[in-house]
Amino acid sequence: MKNILLLLSLVLLAAACGQNDANTLEAKKKELEKVKTDLAELKSKISQLENEIRAEDPTFGKAAAIKVEALPVSEAAFERFTEVRGSAESRRNVTISSQMGGEIQRVHVREGQTVTKGQVLVSLNADVLQSTLAELKTSYELAKTTFERQEKLWNQKIGTEMQYLQAKNQKESTEKRIAATEAQLDQLILRAPFSGTVDKVEAREGQLASPGFPLVRLLSASDLYISADVSDDFIGKIKAGDKVKVFFPGPDTEISSYVASVGQVINPENRTFPVEIKLPDGAKVQPNQIAAVTFRDYVNPRTIAVPTKLIQRDSQGQFVYVVEKKENETVARKAYVQTGVSYNGNTEVLSGLTNGQLLVGAGSREVADGVEIQVSESTTPIAKG
Repeated sequence: MKNILLLLSLVLLAAACGQNDANTLEAKKKELEKVKTDLAELKSKISQLENEIRAEDPTFGKAAAIKVEALPVSEAAFERFTEVRGSAESRRNVTISSQMGGEIQRVHVREGQTVTKGQVLVSLNADVLQSTLAELKTSYELAKTTFERQEKLWNQKIGTEMQYLQAKNQKESTEKRIAATEAQLDQLILRAPFSGTVDKVEAREGQLASPGFPLVRLLSASDLYISADVSDDFIGKIKAGDKVKVFFPGPDTEISSYVASVGQVINPENRTFPVEIKLPDGAKVQPNQIAAVTFRDYVNPRTIAVPTKLIQRDSQGQFVYVVEKKENETVARKAYVQTGVSYNGNTEVLSGLTNGQLLVGAGSREVADGVEIQVSESTTPIAKG
C-alpha cells in the first residue's frame, strides 16, 4: 500500500510540472509573435524616415569616399640592368725570369719602384761569356786580316779559289759566333719590357738563377680591364661597345666604361661566357681587385611602367585600379593589364593602360571596383624603369 501511494504521488507531481512547462512555452511563442510584429512596424517606420530624409538630402546614407593618391600614366623608356661580379686584370702584369742559368750578380731595383721600358732590373754573372767574347774578337781580327790578304791575291789571280773560300768562311763564321755570344750576354741582363711598377722582387744577389725561375714581377696600370663571366641567359643581350658601370666595393668608387669584347664560347662547366670591360689608363685599380659590373640587358624606348606593388591579381588575371569619372562621382575601376619585364620596383605594362589615365596609387588596397574615391590634390609621377 505504501509503495502504491508513493508511485501515485510521483505521477501527480510529473503531471503538474508538464502543465507548467506547456504554459511557459506558449507564453514564449506569444511573446515572439509580438516582437516580430513590433520589428516589422519599426522597419517600416525606419524606411519611411529614410525616404523622407533622402528626398531632402540625396547624400544621406552613402558611404564616405575613400581617399587615394592618383598617379599619371605616361609612356617613357624602360630599362633593366643586371649586375655581375668580375675582377681587374692587366695584360701588363708579368713575371720576368732569365732565359739562361747563372749567378745573380746584382739586383738593380726594389719593390714599389717605378721603372721605364728597357731599364735594367737584374744582371747575372757574365765573366765566362765576356772572356769567350774577347777571345772571339781576337780570332776575328786574324780571320779578317787573312781574308783581306787572300782576297787581294785572288783578285790578282794568285792562289787557289779554295784558299779564298776558306778564308772567307773563317771570317764569316767568327762574325756569327761573336753575334751569338753578344746575344747570350744580353740575355744575362734582364730589362723592363715596358714602363711600370716593380711589384715583387724574388731575385737575391749571389743566388743561382735558372731558366724560368721568377726574378721580378712587373705590372702597369696602362692596360687594365675587368674580366667577368656572364650567364648564357644573356647571350645576344651584351655587345661590344655597350656602356657599363663598374663599382669597386673596397675603395667605394664607381667609374663609367664600356664592353671591350664578348666571348663567343660557352664554358660547359658553369654555362657562362667571358666579357671584358675596358678600364681607363691611370685608374687606381689593383690586379685581381673585385668589381661589380652593371650592364643594361633590356630596353624598351617607349612603354608604360607602373609600381609593381600596385598590380593585383584575381581569377581573371592581373589588374590595377584606375580613376574613372562617373556622372557626379569619381570611382575606382579595375583595369586588367598584360605585364612584361620588372625591375627596380617597377613593371612594364604591355597592354591595358593608355596615356592620360590616372592610376590609383596609395590606397589601392582599400578600394574595390566601382567604389567611390576621393583623389588627393598632390600627385606623384610614376618612376621610370
